[in-house]
Amino acid sequence: MTIRVVVADDQELVRSGFAMILDVQPDMEVVAEAGDGAEAVEAVRRHDPDVALLDIRMPRMDGIEACRAISSAGDCRTVMLTTFDSDEYVYEALHAGASGFLLKDVRRDDLVHAVRVVARGDSLLAPSVARRLVEQYTRPTARRRRPDPRLDVLTGRERQTLLLLARGMSNAEIAAELVVSDHTVKTHVGNVLAKLGLRDRIQAVICAYETGLVAAGDPPPRGASRPGSSPAPVRD
Repeated sequence: MTIRVVVADDQELVRSGFAMILDVQPDMEVVAEAGDGAEAVEAVRRHDPDVALLDIRMPRMDGIEACRAISSAGDCRTVMLTTFDSDEYVYEALHAGASGFLLKDVRRDDLVHAVRVVARGDSLLAPSVARRLVEQYTRPTARRRRPDPRLDVLTGRERQTLLLLARGMSNAEIAAELVVSDHTVKTHVGNVLAKLGLRDRIQAVICAYETGLVAAGDPPPRGASRPGSSPAPVRD
């Protein structure tokens, strides 16, 4: 299966560089390039790619607005690229529906890996981005809140599954923890995402912290505190 990609960046050299790296991969095809967010949205509509690689800062329509439009319109998944890793961009991009978030100084192999991970339905964060998310929701001053009422739609098993997702466990690890089959875990994960209106496992992790299901002192997502490590997917 060939992964079809749209690359959007307002800097032509950067855009062309990323496109060249991806287009030479045997399992990838760059179907379009775009110089701003509006062009990216149109390119996705026209070419129906699997993944859109979006710069955050672009003219006319920025990457976050483009991500929101793309995520709400179809199945194309988005990876955000930026020279900045401030909290503002991380949270806005993830809430807009981004499935991956990388800094522009990402290594060639990590860029290719990110596109493959996101294309197969997983989610991925650069280590520095993951650390920021964990720090935001596990500050020492934070207190455990009463779980948000929206979690009431989950069964007890589904709530346990969400908690273990937030701790960075894979489906196999969750199955071992709950003493159920992998198939049952996949069903629970699907139910959690559907009932809470979440796009993927990254949004499930954020939801677990935001709703008070996970609080300061709880084990953070695995792989989020290793400076300098390669981006790690939030695993199935």
